[in-house]
Amino acid sequence: MGKRVNPDFQKGLEKKRIVPFAQAIMLVADELRAAKDDLTEAQDRLSNQKFKYTTIAAYYSMFHSARALIYSKGYREKSHYYLLVALRALFVDTDLLPEQLVVEFHDAMVLREDADYHAQFSKDGAKSVVFAAIEMLSKAKKLLNK
Repeated sequence: MGKRVNPDFQKGLEKKRIVPFAQAIMLVADELRAAKDDLTEAQDRLSNQKFKYTTIAAYYSMFHSARALIYSKGYREKSHYYLLVALRALFVDTDLLPEQLVVEFHDAMVLREDADYHAQFSKDGAKSVVFAAIEMLSKAKKLLNK
């Protein structure tokens, strides 16, 4: 008997919030490049003590790393939340990524929203998202052999 499909992933497919995407594989390298660029920007902002924009740029680095991974499996997400769902279903549930990295991605998502929409951010939060972004990009490159 096969492994049970992640119910949140299944719901995303049914609601068309996660969709098959034929061109996805051709965009993996572009997503990794965007992740690297955003990480570089985040590190620059951190060194200049611009913690709001550090948090935002580091989150988007994680977003693009996650998207590269999802694209490598032939899917595209239609929201930030369903990117998280797809990442968990396709990479954590299959033991390709540690659960902790997806937890850090969710934490980064919350910190980015707080920084972007509520002007709430901190040096510690910014640093934690940068460290998580470094780890996410490293893992994505390793899994994708890039």
